[in-house]
Amino acid sequence: MKRNRKIIIPVAAVALILLAWLLFFRKKEQMVSLQTEKPQRGDIAETVTATGTIQPVDTTAVGSRVSGTIEALYADFNSTVKKGQLLAELDPSIMQASVDQFKASLTETRSNLDYQQSNFNRQKELYTTGALSRAEYELALNSYNNAKASVKNIEAQLYSAERNLSFTKIYAPVDGVILNRTVSVGQTVAASFSTPTLFSIAKDITKMQVQAKVDEADIGNVAKGLKSTFTVDAYLNSVFNGTVEEIRLSPVVSSNVVTYTTIINAPNEDKKLKPGMTANVTIYTQESKNTLLAPAKALKFNPDSSLVPKYIIVPLAQRRAGGPPHKTEINAGLSQDAFVWTLQGNKILQKRIKTGLNNNTQVEVLEGLSANDVLITGSLGGAEAQAAAGSSPFMPKPPGRKK
Repeated sequence: MKRNRKIIIPVAAVALILLAWLLFFRKKEQMVSLQTEKPQRGDIAETVTATGTIQPVDTTAVGSRVSGTIEALYADFNSTVKKGQLLAELDPSIMQASVDQFKASLTETRSNLDYQQSNFNRQKELYTTGALSRAEYELALNSYNNAKASVKNIEAQLYSAERNLSFTKIYAPVDGVILNRTVSVGQTVAASFSTPTLFSIAKDITKMQVQAKVDEADIGNVAKGLKSTFTVDAYLNSVFNGTVEEIRLSPVVSSNVVTYTTIINAPNEDKKLKPGMTANVTIYTQESKNTLLAPAKALKFNPDSSLVPKYIIVPLAQRRAGGPPHKTEINAGLSQDAFVWTLQGNKILQKRIKTGLNNNTQVEVLEGLSANDVLITGSLGGAEAQAAAGSSPFMPKPPGRKK
């Protein structure tokens, strides 16, 4: 009995050691899982994004040519006005006084002119008969000419005063909508050095434009006539269409960032767009319709040795040579055009493709693939695949792994 016990104890110890090795120390076979996707037909475009501000296509600033106090206002914010409509009126009393003064002066100078003309005619007759000296004749002629010049001078001053009086009435120069009013009744405007702006009028708010700020790195791809779309915060579910109209050559530098103002025409028939709104702009530099598209991550996939036990990897160079596939040969050195890996049964085959547009999510495939090919976009192998598939809750957790 004791002999049997001596034999059983070593055997049990060996069994426990073997069991512990099997459970904790034996390297388990790694699971490998490939992520695949088929090419699909669709639309793709390369775009440039920017932000901008919505403004009317044409805005007119209405100012005052003369200084004075605002006596009356006949238009306000959002008022629809017609060309020639009275918008505001300045106090005309000072200008009217100037007009009256020059009218009186004109009457005086014209009276003097009549007298000087009559005197000159008499002196001329006396000079012709020899009863008057030449000096006296020339003096009468000079007085007559001075009287005529005085009349013209006062007439010019009267015209200027009457024009200034007319400028006290501010009229709309164009048809449109009042966007801004900067004065109130009783306010004094001074036009001594620059013309003060009283109103801003948008000619046609059914035709707006977006002044987009395009980064210097993207401006090379933008050209007049390109299609554009944009959204505004007020209508997040609405997409507005436009066209690139102009790229202004004057750069704008802010915080060492260079941008170029790009004008995008935006129809506004429903008048949803309002001046000053912020627009998030997308400019379509290139487009392709109903083309074969492949996921961009398929171009980045490259098989490694963890796939060899389960799959046969066949690089493009080996397929061209016609030799038998070698499980451990992986040739990623080909660099012409683009290369992808496709799955056919247990074989991973490399293919050369010709690509077109790339929006970093999808790639246009011009040659080399069909809609039936199965593209490999990634793989889960070893610990990653085991974690994805799930592990036994009774196994000890490695350090750092969350329960």
